[in-house]
Amino acid sequence: MLIGEFHHNLDDKNRLAMPSKVLESLGDEVIVARGFEKCLMVYPLEKWDAIIAKFSELSITKADTRKFMRILLSGATSCKIDSQNRINIPAVLKTYAGITKETVILGLDDHLELWSEEAYQTFLDENLDAFAEIAENIYD
Repeated sequence: MLIGEFHHNLDDKNRLAMPSKVLESLGDEVIVARGFEKCLMVYPLEKWDAIIAKFSELSITKADTRKFMRILLSGATSCKIDSQNRINIPAVLKTYAGITKETVILGLDDHLELWSEEAYQTFLDENLDAFAEIAENIYD
């Protein structure tokens, strides 16, 4: 299980060190893709394969399915974790998420999210006070 909040800096070559606490759950290679609310999602390969299997069941005759798949898959990329436990964030994904240097890494059970420090703080500012209400809306 991937949990926690970590703050790391992107280096000059767009490499981001993965927190040591999550490395075992990630394996040697991950998929980095566009996420929701302008963040990036990082999935271990086996979890990504399960997601793709579910998507293959969707009907491509539906416009929303095609749009979703284009946005998700066109930016997705495989990233090997190097000997210093870093992944390279492609420029197109870095731009999408607005990540320049300071990066927040969130563990969200089966995947990680990468946020720019500023975007994540904005998300918290807009949503933290409603945490109890959000919980009430998603739990029966």
